[in-house]
Amino acid sequence: MSTVAYPTYRPQVLRSQAARTRLVLTPRGRRVITFLIAVPLALAAFFAIVSAGQAAATNSAVVTDTSHTWITVESGETLWSLAYEIAPTKDPRDVIAEIVSLNQLNSDLQPGQRIALPTGY
Repeated sequence: MSTVAYPTYRPQVLRSQAARTRLVLTPRGRRVITFLIAVPLALAAFFAIVSAGQAAATNSAVVTDTSHTWITVESGETLWSLAYEIAPTKDPRDVIAEIVSLNQLNSDLQPGQRIALPTGY
């Protein structure tokens, strides 16, 4: 006697993976991609040019007027003493403001420091 055995489950047939489709880029799609790449690049170039122009404009603040004399600061000299020395009849605050602006000072004077003094007084 022979025995025939049948499986109790139904074997599933493996489906083949769906065929991969190739991406087809239409002319309209090419234009969209080109636009999406070109616009940020154009904006970056524009802002780089504009900011470079602003940087050049701020560098033009260098004093080009030659109506000043150069001195070397001695020990004990202050902006007040220099202001009284070069313009005894003027308000020293105005003279000091001009010296600070001319030399772009942001701290006290140091002995040996070379500064420009305006000669229009």
